[in-house]
Amino acid sequence: MAKPRPKIGSRRNRRISSRKSARIIPKGVIHVQAGFHNTIVTVTDVQGRVVSWASAGTCRFRGAKRGTPFAAQTVAENAIRTVVEQGMQRAEVRIKGPGLGRDGALRAIRRSGIRVRFVLDVTPMPHNGCRPPKKRRV
Repeated sequence: MAKPRPKIGSRRNRRISSRKSARIIPKGVIHVQAGFHNTIVTVTDVQGRVVSWASAGTCRFRGAKRGTPFAAQTVAENAIRTVVEQGMQRAEVRIKGPGLGRDGALRAIRRSGIRVRFVLDVTPMPHNGCRPPKKRRV
């Protein structure tokens, strides 16, 4: 039986270079998804490619503490810290969801030194949505 030859583009064969530090991003979009149980902050460039993200779970908050405003504040600081190092100065903020972390995350974004162009609420609201299932008859 022949030996399997190693793949040339394999991850094991070459050193992984970090592309994150090489990119310079002057402006971007900060997406805040605030649910009742967790807060996720994603920072993207203008095209929509994810540059940095953080959630309350990755910031070592567990259980009921993940939905708190303090957790959201910490999450926003962690997500933005890497982007500020890459040179981001201006951003748009899009907030989604009904959670308590909305205000905490926005407060942390304002304090980070990034100039916020506008804050947009993109929470999905059904305009009478889907038809409900028919009534159950027993």
